[in-house]
Order: sequence, then structure tokens, then C-alpha cells
Amino acid sequence: MQLFATNPNIDFMRVRRPAGMVSILLLIASVVLLATRGLNPGIDFKGGVLVELGYEQPVELSSVREALSEAQLGSASVQYFGTQTDVLVRMAPDETNDAAEISDRILAALRTVGQDPEMRRVEFVGAAVGDELAIDGALAALFALIGILIYVAFRFEWKFAVGAIAATSHDAIIVLGWFSLLGLEFDLTVLAAVLATIGYSLNDTIVVYDRVRERFLDLRRSEPVDVINSAVNQTLARTIVTSGTTLFVLLALFFLGGSVVHNFSTALIVGILVGTYSSIFVASGLLPMLGVKHEDLLPPQDEDEVDELP
Repeated sequence: MQLFATNPNIDFMRVRRPAGMVSILLLIASVVLLATRGLNPGIDFKGGVLVELGYEQPVELSSVREALSEAQLGSASVQYFGTQTDVLVRMAPDETNDAAEISDRILAALRTVGQDPEMRRVEFVGAAVGDELAIDGALAALFALIGILIYVAFRFEWKFAVGAIAATSHDAIIVLGWFSLLGLEFDLTVLAAVLATIGYSLNDTIVVYDRVRERFLDLRRSEPVDVINSAVNQTLARTIVTSGTTLFVLLALFFLGGSVVHNFSTALIVGILVGTYSSIFVASGLLPMLGVKHEDLLPPQDEDEVDELP
């Protein structure tokens, strides 16, 4: 039995204004969070030393901090990493010590707590490298949006390019706002997830826009809102199947992939959900507001040919 054997007839455009208000509220909340709380930069951007430790039994963070303070490592940040047996220790960049020396001092200090921790990983990034990575990451996102604008403007029409940029920017900002709200660590893997969200959202938007263009050519006497509704309904099955299968994989990563890919999968899960929503309500909902009409997509023709059109 074929899924969605007949096209649904859901009036998505009827709720485009309420959906637009929801998107505006989410964007405002995300921008306010980013402006006030900002992101929690990981070691990739902030620089410093990160040491992940594993204990056989749960350990109290207060005892860990006390041991580090006695070893003159009181500036270190200590937090659980998933469970109470997994601990992350971060230290600001220190030009006088390398990562190996600092990690050895941390391990020696924590052996006095009562348990012998297992060192699982050590990462070190200099402050200058962290700043460079942050700038390069921001430029990568900016160039991606510019490339999308140029591509969609050439393939479709400038009104479609505006809708595509609005939808992809909408998705990226909301993902960043979510990370700011929860205080999740923002590192290179999360940046990669944000860029992947932009690509996924654009792909979904292009599929819808391509069908919108086809329907505008087929339904020349229909109202633009009805044409857009028809296109969204025809691509709905593809959107649900693609988003659903992608979410299954991401949920498996989230629950079974471990702490290393936890934030990466979180960013993509939020991005897929928001991207699916935006391709239906934001990218498509903006087209009537931008005044897209049949004349924008019809190829130039002679007057005699226009008179013979159905």
C-alpha cells in the first residue's frame, strides 16, 4: 500500500499569518537570548585545556573542586558530563604550561579524592586559534547564505530567493537560540550541525519551490494562494518521509551515540524540526506576501501565443 496514495488537501496558507507570528516570536526570543546570554563557547572557540575523566563510582563535584584548588588549579571549571561518574575539567589558556603537563597535574590532584579516575581524552586549543576558528565559522555561515541567495535568484526568481534566505536564516537563528537557552556547549561539531541545518532546510525549500513553479505553469487561472497550497500538499509526503527517516537516525545518535555527539545530534534534531516547519509555513507562506504571481514564472511569449493559452 503506497503511503499518501492521494494528495492531501490541507489549507496551509490559511494559517500562514498565525504561523508567521509564531516564527517572529521565536526569532525575537532567540535574538534576545543571544544578545543577553550569548552562547556557551566550547574549547574550540574559547581556547584552553579540556580533560574528560571517568570514575567507577559517582563523585561529588565539590570534592573535585577542592582537590584542584589545593593543587593550585582553582581556576578550572568542573561539571558533570552526562552522569555523576563522568566529569569535565576545563581550564583557560595558559602559555606557561602545555596540555600534557596540565592534564598530568589534574590527574595527580584528583587521585587524592579517593578514587583513581580514568583519563578519557585531553584537548588543547590556543586562544588565538580559538578566535580564528570562531571568525572562520561565522564567515562560513555568511558565505553559505550569500551562495543560497545567488543560486535561488538565478534558478527561480528574486522573490523566491528572499523566501529561501528568510527560511534558512530563521532555522539557524532558532537553533542558536535553543543552545543559548539551555546553555549547551557550542563547538565546531555544533557549528557543522548548524551549517547542515541550513543545507537541509534549503534542500526542502527548493523541492517545494520547484513544485510551486510547476503548479504556477499548470494552473494559470488559479489564485496564487491556491497554487502554493497545491504545491505544498503535493510535496507533503516527501517532506514527512525525509524528515521522519532523518529524525530516526538523529534520535539514535542522541540516545545511543554517547556524550561526544550529544550536542551535535541535538542541534540537528532541532534544525530538522524547525526546517520542516519553515519550508511549509515560512518559505511558502512568504510567497503571497512577496507578491508572487503567474507572470513572474511564465516565459516571455508572443501575444498570439498568450491568446491560445488555456
